[in-house]
Amino acid sequence: MFLGTHAPRLDDKGRLILPAKFREELAGGVVLTRGQERCLYAFPMREFEEMHTRLRQAPVTSKQARDYLRVFLSGAADEVPDKQGRITIPGPLRQYAGLDRDLAVIGAGTRIEIWDAGAWDRYLTAQEEAFAETAEEVIPGLF
Repeated sequence: MFLGTHAPRLDDKGRLILPAKFREELAGGVVLTRGQERCLYAFPMREFEEMHTRLRQAPVTSKQARDYLRVFLSGAADEVPDKQGRITIPGPLRQYAGLDRDLAVIGAGTRIEIWDAGAWDRYLTAQEEAFAETAEEVIPGLF
């Protein structure tokens, strides 16, 4: 499970050094794709394959499902971390998420999210009040 927030930097070649605690789970390969809220999602290869299997169950007659799959899969890129735990983030994905130099890499359970550091700070600030006010009805049975 991916947890925590890390603050790596992109190098001049668009490479990200993965947080050490994430490397073992991603050693077999990682799939990067567009995430929601203009971040990137990074899945271990096997998790991405399982997710794709679930997504394929959506009816092809559903325009919303087709649209989601197109956006989600058309931006996907698979990478294998090098010996230093680096992956290259393709230019179009860096542009989509507004990634420049300073990043926030957050553990989100079964995936990692890669954010521009400033965008993450703004998002987190905007969401903290709603988080504090989350009622039982939002996530039934959790509390």
